[in-house]
Amino acid sequence: MCVLGALLVPLLLITGQVVGDGPMLALDRDARDAAARLRATGAGSHLDPLAQFLADLGGGAVAGSVLAVVAVYTAWWRRRRGAARWWWPPAVAAAAGAVVPALVVPAKALIGRTGPEGWPLGPDQLGFYPSGHTTTAAVCYGTAALLMPYHRRVFAAVAALVSFAVGPALVWCGYHWALDVVAGWCLTGMVLTVLYAVHARLTAPGPAEAGPGAPATRPFSRWWGSRG
Repeated sequence: MCVLGALLVPLLLITGQVVGDGPMLALDRDARDAAARLRATGAGSHLDPLAQFLADLGGGAVAGSVLAVVAVYTAWWRRRRGAARWWWPPAVAAAAGAVVPALVVPAKALIGRTGPEGWPLGPDQLGFYPSGHTTTAAVCYGTAALLMPYHRRVFAAVAALVSFAVGPALVWCGYHWALDVVAGWCLTGMVLTVLYAVHARLTAPGPAEAGPGAPATRPFSRWWGSRG
């Protein structure tokens, strides 16, 4: 609950600033203008392909595919070891994939924030806040790391690195405001916290699984540093 509250407070604060055109929006304009100036330089222009690649990693096709592959593999891995709920990873993946549009799409439609370029929203645009690519990347890659049955420390580090890289790339490319990205990170943290709590409870090994090679569930404080 403490983690959820720590993420909910800044999310509500940022949302209030966006809706009310508060002073924090000056940070968005400064970040947009700084990125534009850097892109205009010779050194900055070389970063465009990398930024575009990272931004694409936040797309549902890429991030969702990675999560689906990990979920199927983990289900297979658990079934071979006799886990009672071997089918659980695909269920978690499906829930993670569904929760992003369920939270982001209504928020975009209600807030209707215009993008960094300043053009009015088109008929096929819902809005830019919060960032869907940021949320999709972090939820999908974070859930994939959560589901992996071994080397979670490594996968968690990679997932965190990719998820955090997507956000600045979106700002660099002019696809999102910086606060859109930060809101996406806050929302992601809340989603992953809930998913982990449910996952940890339902994948705790039962009596039939208490043996060598059985899938193990660790407390949250140890999960990020676990090797197994």
